[in-house]
Amino acid sequence: MTATSFFRSRAARARPLGRLLALRVLGTVAVLLVLSIVIFSLMYLAPGDLVKNLLGNRPVTPEAVAAVRAQYHLDDPLVVQYLRWLGGFVTGDLGTSIRLQVPVADAIAARLGVTLALCGLAFAVALAVAVPMGVRSAVRPGGAVDRIANVFAIVGLSAPTFAVGLLLLYAFAYYLPILPVYGAGDGGLDTLRHLVLPAVTLALGLGAIVLKLTRTAMLRELASDYVTAARARGLRDRTVDRIALRNAAIPIVTGASLVLTFLVGGTVLAETTYALPGLGTLLQDSVLFKDIAVVQSLILLIAIVIAVIALLADLAYLLLDPRVRDAGAAAIAGAGPTESTETVGSVA
Repeated sequence: MTATSFFRSRAARARPLGRLLALRVLGTVAVLLVLSIVIFSLMYLAPGDLVKNLLGNRPVTPEAVAAVRAQYHLDDPLVVQYLRWLGGFVTGDLGTSIRLQVPVADAIAARLGVTLALCGLAFAVALAVAVPMGVRSAVRPGGAVDRIANVFAIVGLSAPTFAVGLLLLYAFAYYLPILPVYGAGDGGLDTLRHLVLPAVTLALGLGAIVLKLTRTAMLRELASDYVTAARARGLRDRTVDRIALRNAAIPIVTGASLVLTFLVGGTVLAETTYALPGLGTLLQDSVLFKDIAVVQSLILLIAIVIAVIALLADLAYLLLDPRVRDAGAAAIAGAGPTESTETVGSVA
């Protein structure tokens, strides 16, 4: 085979996959567009008067009310307001916070670091504990580690985030005052110490989900024929477990990516419980004050993050599992309906 024919064959195989990825991206953009319409509409249907929130309870004149409505374009048609807001969002102009009287982009940027650090630390703690525990409980089902893992999973899946946070606050503020229980600290290691308890609070629920995913995936792989054949050939248990874990990594990686969305709702509760100046508390305060510009921008940003995570999880599944990749590429390339259905059915 010549070099030219080799690259042509590679390009021919990559072309359907590229079209598949393009369709996934376009689908994600369409979903986000629909969500932007829903977010914009619901905020204007919510109870409460924006002008009254801005002017407070003091007596105001009709001229002042008209000036505020003109400043924030509240008298424009709803479609015009939506298009102006969406165009500003795309270009980075998120408007001005009515409550804080600063640009929304600056308000979000000032609190983004705390939320990202909290989510990253919670996700790292969850993976560091849940994946090894899930693998060990699958390798030795019914053992001590498996029983501890089941208790951990039950508590993590059933206990609300705020309840876990209050319990940890009570334990480490009253009985064992060794960790700070509120605020974000002064930066560096002090901030890390302040984030330990909130991260553990979030990691408990997230780790329980990852633990169950890991255990289920490992049990399925360990019951496969290739594992039985590997053991019959005399391979060591550690080698067999490593091979099974490599194949179980596909649902573990994609599942762990998707459960990242658990952090979105949990972060609001954790930041409120521990008085962290992050995006969660910003969203809560803005909803209470009906700061429309901040609420709309934050919710749409959260939706974008969730959509990107889901898209990356799909791409990771395509990259890790060649069966799914080949089935999707064949469907895009125009394979026969019977053949495509059988292929996807065999993958499922």
